[in-house]
Amino acid sequence: MEGAGGGGSGGGSGVSYQRFPRVRIREMKDEYMKFELRDTDASMANALRRVMLSEVPTIAIDLVEIEVNSSVLNDEFIAHRLGLIPLCSERAMEMRFSRDCDACDGDGECPYCSIEFQLNVRCDSDQTLDVTSADLHCHDHRFLPVDVAQRALAAEAAGGYDAPEQRGIIIVKLRRGQELRLRAIARKGIGKDHAKWSPGATVTFMYEPEIHINEELMETLTHNEKLSWIESSPTKVFDLDPKTDQVIVADPEAYTYDEEVIKKAEAIGKPGLVEIYAREDSFIFTQKLDAVRLSDDIQDNDDQFGDLTRNIQGAAL
Repeated sequence: MEGAGGGGSGGGSGVSYQRFPRVRIREMKDEYMKFELRDTDASMANALRRVMLSEVPTIAIDLVEIEVNSSVLNDEFIAHRLGLIPLCSERAMEMRFSRDCDACDGDGECPYCSIEFQLNVRCDSDQTLDVTSADLHCHDHRFLPVDVAQRALAAEAAGGYDAPEQRGIIIVKLRRGQELRLRAIARKGIGKDHAKWSPGATVTFMYEPEIHINEELMETLTHNEKLSWIESSPTKVFDLDPKTDQVIVADPEAYTYDEEVIKKAEAIGKPGLVEIYAREDSFIFTQKLDAVRLSDDIQDNDDQFGDLTRNIQGAAL
Protein backbone atom coordinates (compact mmCIF):
# COMPACT_ATOMS: atom_id res chain seq x y z
CA MET A 1 0.00 0.00 0.00
CA GLU A 2 1.32 3.44 -0.85
CA GLY A 3 0.84 6.56 1.20
CA ALA A 4 0.78 10.19 0.21
CA GLY A 5 4.03 12.09 0.35
CA GLY A 6 5.03 14.49 3.09
CA GLY A 7 4.43 14.49 6.78
CA GLY A 8 6.90 11.70 7.48
CA SER A 9 8.96 11.85 10.63
CA GLY A 10 12.69 11.28 10.71
CA GLY A 11 15.03 11.09 7.76
CA GLY A 12 14.12 7.59 6.50
CA SER A 13 13.22 6.96 2.89
CA GLY A 14 9.97 5.14 3.75
CA VAL A 15 6.66 6.94 4.03
CA SER A 16 4.76 6.57 7.29
CA TYR A 17 1.06 7.19 7.66
CA GLN A 18 -1.60 6.81 10.27
CA ARG A 19 -4.11 4.05 9.70
CA PHE A 20 -7.72 4.03 10.87
CA PRO A 21 -8.91 0.42 10.47
CA ARG A 22 -12.63 -0.23 10.54
CA VAL A 23 -14.25 -3.45 11.72
CA ARG A 24 -17.77 -4.47 10.72
CA ILE A 25 -19.33 -7.69 11.97
CA ARG A 26 -21.22 -9.35 9.13
CA GLU A 27 -22.46 -12.53 10.70
CA MET A 28 -22.41 -14.02 14.18
CA LYS A 29 -23.63 -17.45 15.17
CA ASP A 30 -22.98 -19.82 18.05
CA GLU A 31 -20.05 -21.52 16.35
CA TYR A 32 -18.45 -18.88 14.15
CA MET A 33 -18.17 -15.20 13.37
CA LYS A 34 -17.43 -13.37 10.12
CA PHE A 35 -16.34 -9.75 9.98
CA GLU A 36 -14.66 -7.21 7.71
CA LEU A 37 -11.41 -5.39 8.38
CA ARG A 38 -11.01 -2.37 6.11
CA ASP A 39 -8.70 0.58 5.50
CA THR A 40 -5.52 -1.16 6.61
CA ASP A 41 -2.93 -3.58 5.24
CA ALA A 42 -1.90 -7.21 5.63
CA SER A 43 0.38 -6.50 8.58
CA MET A 44 -2.58 -5.35 10.68
CA ALA A 45 -4.75 -8.22 9.47
CA ASN A 46 -2.13 -10.81 10.37
CA ALA A 47 -1.42 -9.13 13.71
CA LEU A 48 -5.12 -9.26 14.54
CA ARG A 49 -5.29 -12.94 13.57
CA ARG A 50 -2.32 -13.76 15.81
CA VAL A 51 -3.76 -11.77 18.71
CA MET A 52 -7.10 -13.57 18.41
CA LEU A 53 -5.31 -16.90 18.66
CA SER A 54 -2.60 -16.21 21.21
CA GLU A 55 -3.20 -13.01 23.18
CA VAL A 56 -6.84 -13.19 24.32
CA PRO A 57 -6.92 -14.44 27.94
CA THR A 58 -9.11 -17.40 28.87
CA ILE A 59 -9.45 -19.81 31.78
CA ALA A 60 -8.09 -23.38 31.69
CA ILE A 61 -7.12 -26.06 34.19
CA ASP A 62 -3.43 -25.64 34.93
CA LEU A 63 -2.76 -27.62 38.10
CA VAL A 64 -4.06 -31.10 38.93
CA GLU A 65 -3.58 -32.89 42.26
CA ILE A 66 -4.66 -36.52 41.89
CA GLU A 67 -5.54 -38.31 45.11
CA VAL A 68 -6.77 -41.63 43.69
CA ASN A 69 -6.43 -42.93 40.14
CA SER A 70 -7.04 -46.60 39.45
CA SER A 71 -8.13 -46.06 35.83
CA VAL A 72 -6.23 -47.32 32.78
CA LEU A 73 -4.82 -43.82 32.11
CA ASN A 74 -1.84 -42.48 34.01
CA ASP A 75 -1.93 -39.26 36.00
CA GLU A 76 -0.14 -37.14 33.37
CA PHE A 77 -2.53 -38.22 30.62
CA ILE A 78 -5.58 -37.31 32.69
CA ALA A 79 -4.07 -33.95 33.69
CA HIS A 80 -3.44 -33.16 30.02
CA ARG A 81 -7.02 -34.04 29.06
CA LEU A 82 -8.39 -31.88 31.86
CA GLY A 83 -6.35 -28.91 30.66
CA LEU A 84 -7.95 -29.08 27.21
CA ILE A 85 -11.55 -28.93 28.48
CA PRO A 86 -12.85 -25.44 27.52
CA LEU A 87 -14.12 -23.44 30.49
CA CYS A 88 -16.42 -20.43 30.52
CA SER A 89 -14.09 -17.44 30.43
CA GLU A 90 -16.39 -14.43 30.45
CA ARG A 91 -14.83 -13.31 33.74
CA ALA A 92 -11.24 -13.87 32.66
CA MET A 93 -10.50 -10.15 32.50
CA GLU A 94 -11.44 -9.79 36.17
CA MET A 95 -8.87 -12.38 37.26
CA ARG A 96 -5.15 -11.93 37.75
CA PHE A 97 -2.46 -13.95 36.05
CA SER A 98 -1.06 -16.31 38.69
CA ARG A 99 2.47 -15.10 37.97
CA ASP A 100 1.40 -11.51 38.76
CA CYS A 101 -0.75 -12.27 41.79
CA ASP A 102 0.67 -10.88 45.04
CA ALA A 103 -2.11 -12.30 47.20
CA CYS A 104 -1.02 -15.96 47.17
CA ASP A 105 2.01 -18.22 47.02
CA GLY A 106 0.84 -20.21 43.98
CA ASP A 107 -0.81 -23.05 45.89
CA GLY A 108 -4.08 -22.55 44.03
CA GLU A 109 -6.14 -21.34 47.00
CA CYS A 110 -6.56 -17.77 45.85
CA PRO A 111 -9.83 -15.99 44.96
CA TYR A 112 -7.99 -13.56 42.68
CA CYS A 113 -6.14 -15.90 40.33
CA SER A 114 -7.45 -19.46 40.83
CA ILE A 115 -10.65 -21.46 40.44
CA GLU A 116 -10.89 -24.82 42.18
CA PHE A 117 -12.61 -27.88 40.71
CA GLN A 118 -13.30 -31.22 42.38
CA LEU A 119 -13.84 -34.59 40.70
CA ASN A 120 -14.78 -37.72 42.62
CA VAL A 121 -16.13 -40.69 40.62
CA ARG A 122 -16.16 -44.42 41.37
CA CYS A 123 -17.63 -47.24 39.27
CA ASP A 124 -19.58 -49.77 41.30
CA SER A 125 -21.44 -51.54 38.49
CA ASP A 126 -20.55 -53.94 35.71
CA GLN A 127 -21.33 -51.29 33.12
CA THR A 128 -18.52 -49.04 31.93
CA LEU A 129 -18.79 -45.58 33.49
CA ASP A 130 -17.85 -42.49 31.50
CA VAL A 131 -16.15 -39.77 33.52
CA THR A 132 -16.88 -36.51 31.72
CA SER A 133 -16.61 -32.76 32.07
CA ALA A 134 -20.01 -32.86 33.78
CA ASP A 135 -18.32 -34.55 36.74
CA LEU A 136 -16.10 -31.51 37.34
CA HIS A 137 -17.69 -29.55 40.17
CA CYS A 138 -16.95 -25.94 40.98
CA HIS A 139 -18.54 -23.68 43.61
CA ASP A 140 -18.52 -20.78 41.14
CA HIS A 141 -20.86 -21.61 38.24
CA ARG A 142 -19.43 -18.78 36.15
CA PHE A 143 -16.45 -21.02 35.35
CA LEU A 144 -18.16 -24.28 34.43
CA PRO A 145 -17.00 -26.28 31.40
CA VAL A 146 -18.51 -24.63 28.32
CA ASP A 147 -20.42 -27.73 27.21
CA VAL A 148 -21.92 -28.16 30.68
CA ALA A 149 -23.05 -24.53 30.83
CA GLN A 150 -24.56 -24.68 27.35
CA ARG A 151 -26.34 -27.94 28.09
CA ALA A 152 -27.75 -26.49 31.30
CA LEU A 153 -29.19 -23.56 29.36
CA ALA A 154 -30.62 -25.89 26.70
CA ALA A 155 -32.12 -28.16 29.37
CA GLU A 156 -33.69 -25.17 31.10
CA ALA A 157 -35.21 -24.03 27.82
CA ALA A 158 -36.53 -27.56 27.16
CA GLY A 159 -38.15 -27.86 30.56
CA GLY A 160 -35.34 -29.66 32.36
CA TYR A 161 -34.74 -32.49 29.86
CA ASP A 162 -31.09 -33.54 29.57
CA ALA A 163 -30.21 -36.19 27.01
CA PRO A 164 -27.94 -38.87 28.55
CA GLU A 165 -25.87 -39.13 25.37
CA GLN A 166 -24.83 -35.51 25.84
CA ARG A 167 -23.22 -35.81 29.25
CA GLY A 168 -20.05 -33.94 28.32
CA ILE A 169 -16.47 -34.36 27.16
CA ILE A 170 -15.12 -37.78 28.12
CA ILE A 171 -12.08 -37.69 30.40
CA VAL A 172 -11.67 -41.41 31.09
CA LYS A 173 -13.72 -44.62 31.28
CA LEU A 174 -13.95 -46.64 34.48
CA ARG A 175 -14.79 -50.29 35.10
CA ARG A 176 -16.04 -51.91 38.30
CA GLY A 177 -13.86 -51.03 41.27
CA GLN A 178 -11.96 -48.25 39.49
CA GLU A 179 -11.95 -44.75 40.93
CA LEU A 180 -10.78 -41.25 40.06
CA ARG A 181 -10.56 -38.54 42.70
CA LEU A 182 -8.72 -35.28 42.15
CA ARG A 183 -8.50 -31.54 42.73
CA ALA A 184 -7.91 -29.23 39.77
CA ILE A 185 -6.97 -25.55 39.72
CA ALA A 186 -7.92 -23.38 36.75
CA ARG A 187 -5.98 -20.23 36.00
CA LYS A 188 -5.95 -17.35 33.58
CA GLY A 189 -3.59 -17.62 30.62
CA ILE A 190 -3.08 -16.90 26.91
CA GLY A 191 -2.58 -19.13 23.90
CA LYS A 192 1.00 -17.93 23.52
CA ASP A 193 1.83 -19.80 26.74
CA HIS A 194 -0.09 -22.99 25.94
CA ALA A 195 -2.68 -24.11 23.39
CA LYS A 196 -5.18 -24.91 26.14
CA TRP A 197 -5.66 -21.17 26.63
CA SER A 198 -6.27 -20.48 22.95
CA PRO A 199 -9.82 -19.08 22.58
CA GLY A 200 -10.26 -19.83 18.88
CA ALA A 201 -10.19 -23.12 17.03
CA THR A 202 -9.55 -21.49 13.66
CA VAL A 203 -9.00 -17.91 12.52
CA THR A 204 -8.58 -17.23 8.82
CA PHE A 205 -8.72 -14.17 6.62
CA MET A 206 -8.77 -13.56 2.90
CA TYR A 207 -8.28 -10.53 0.71
CA GLU A 208 -11.63 -9.19 -0.43
CA PRO A 209 -11.84 -9.82 -4.20
CA GLU A 210 -12.78 -7.06 -6.62
CA ILE A 211 -14.35 -8.52 -9.78
CA HIS A 212 -14.96 -6.63 -13.02
CA ILE A 213 -16.75 -8.26 -15.97
CA ASN A 214 -16.14 -6.90 -19.45
CA GLU A 215 -19.80 -6.50 -20.42
CA GLU A 216 -19.12 -5.77 -24.11
CA LEU A 217 -16.96 -8.87 -24.47
CA MET A 218 -19.43 -10.96 -22.48
CA GLU A 219 -22.25 -10.05 -24.88
CA THR A 220 -20.32 -11.69 -27.72
CA LEU A 221 -20.81 -15.09 -26.04
CA THR A 222 -23.75 -17.33 -26.74
CA HIS A 223 -26.08 -18.48 -23.99
CA ASN A 224 -24.38 -21.89 -23.78
CA GLU A 225 -20.91 -20.31 -23.75
CA LYS A 226 -21.93 -18.11 -20.84
CA LEU A 227 -23.21 -21.14 -18.92
CA SER A 228 -20.03 -23.05 -19.67
CA TRP A 229 -17.90 -20.14 -18.47
CA ILE A 230 -19.94 -19.76 -15.28
CA GLU A 231 -19.65 -23.48 -14.53
CA SER A 232 -15.86 -23.36 -14.92
CA SER A 233 -15.65 -21.72 -11.50
CA PRO A 234 -15.29 -24.36 -8.73
CA THR A 235 -17.32 -22.13 -6.44
CA LYS A 236 -20.55 -20.38 -7.32
CA VAL A 237 -19.17 -16.88 -7.88
CA PHE A 238 -21.14 -16.02 -11.02
CA ASP A 239 -24.71 -16.59 -12.12
CA LEU A 240 -26.91 -15.92 -15.13
CA ASP A 241 -29.80 -13.50 -14.80
CA PRO A 242 -32.81 -15.39 -16.24
CA LYS A 243 -34.50 -12.16 -17.35
CA THR A 244 -31.64 -10.30 -19.04
CA ASP A 245 -29.39 -13.28 -19.84
CA GLN A 246 -26.49 -11.29 -18.39
CA VAL A 247 -23.72 -12.77 -16.30
CA ILE A 248 -23.73 -11.30 -12.81
CA VAL A 249 -21.40 -11.59 -9.81
CA ALA A 250 -23.53 -13.57 -7.38
CA ASP A 251 -21.06 -14.09 -4.55
CA PRO A 252 -17.66 -12.41 -4.93
CA GLU A 253 -16.43 -13.74 -1.57
CA ALA A 254 -16.82 -17.31 -2.82
CA TYR A 255 -13.88 -16.72 -5.16
CA THR A 256 -10.81 -18.65 -4.03
CA TYR A 257 -8.24 -17.06 -6.37
CA ASP A 258 -8.05 -20.27 -8.42
CA GLU A 259 -8.11 -18.31 -11.74
CA GLU A 260 -10.24 -20.99 -13.39
CA VAL A 261 -12.61 -18.46 -14.97
CA ILE A 262 -9.63 -16.52 -16.32
CA LYS A 263 -8.20 -19.68 -17.86
CA LYS A 264 -11.59 -20.58 -19.31
CA ALA A 265 -11.91 -17.14 -20.91
CA GLU A 266 -8.52 -17.55 -22.54
CA ALA A 267 -9.43 -21.07 -23.69
CA ILE A 268 -12.51 -19.80 -25.56
CA GLY A 269 -10.55 -16.97 -27.12
CA LYS A 270 -11.87 -14.19 -24.89
CA PRO A 271 -8.92 -12.97 -22.80
CA GLY A 272 -9.85 -10.02 -20.62
CA LEU A 273 -13.41 -11.29 -20.20
CA VAL A 274 -13.07 -10.78 -16.46
CA GLU A 275 -10.55 -9.01 -14.24
CA ILE A 276 -10.14 -10.04 -10.63
CA TYR A 277 -8.02 -8.17 -8.13
CA ALA A 278 -7.33 -8.69 -4.45
CA ARG A 279 -8.04 -5.53 -2.51
CA GLU A 280 -4.95 -4.90 -0.42
CA ASP A 281 -6.77 -2.80 2.17
CA SER A 282 -9.80 -4.99 2.83
CA PHE A 283 -9.96 -8.40 4.50
CA ILE A 284 -12.68 -10.86 5.44
CA PHE A 285 -12.12 -12.77 8.68
CA THR A 286 -13.77 -16.02 9.68
CA GLN A 287 -13.35 -17.21 13.26
CA LYS A 288 -14.55 -20.60 14.38
CA LEU A 289 -15.23 -20.74 18.10
CA ASP A 290 -17.00 -22.85 20.65
CA ALA A 291 -19.14 -19.83 21.45
CA VAL A 292 -19.21 -16.22 20.30
CA ARG A 293 -20.55 -13.46 22.52
CA LEU A 294 -20.39 -9.70 22.63
CA SER A 295 -20.17 -7.87 25.92
CA ASP A 296 -23.44 -6.62 27.36
CA ASP A 297 -22.69 -2.97 26.65
CA ILE A 298 -22.13 -3.67 22.95
CA GLN A 299 -25.33 -5.69 22.74
CA ASP A 300 -27.24 -2.84 24.35
CA ASN A 301 -25.89 -0.40 21.80
CA ASP A 302 -26.45 -2.61 18.79
CA ASP A 303 -28.77 -5.59 18.76
CA GLN A 304 -28.22 -6.14 15.06
CA PHE A 305 -24.77 -7.72 14.87
CA GLY A 306 -24.66 -7.55 11.09
CA ASP A 307 -24.89 -3.76 11.17
CA LEU A 308 -22.33 -3.26 13.91
CA THR A 309 -19.49 -1.03 12.80
CA ARG A 310 -16.60 -0.13 14.98
CA ASN A 311 -13.57 2.08 14.42
CA ILE A 312 -10.16 1.06 15.67
CA GLN A 313 -7.71 3.92 15.65
CA GLY A 314 -3.96 3.72 15.87
CA ALA A 315 -1.02 2.05 14.27
CA ALA A 316 -0.60 -1.66 13.64
CA LEU A 317 -0.51 -3.95 16.66
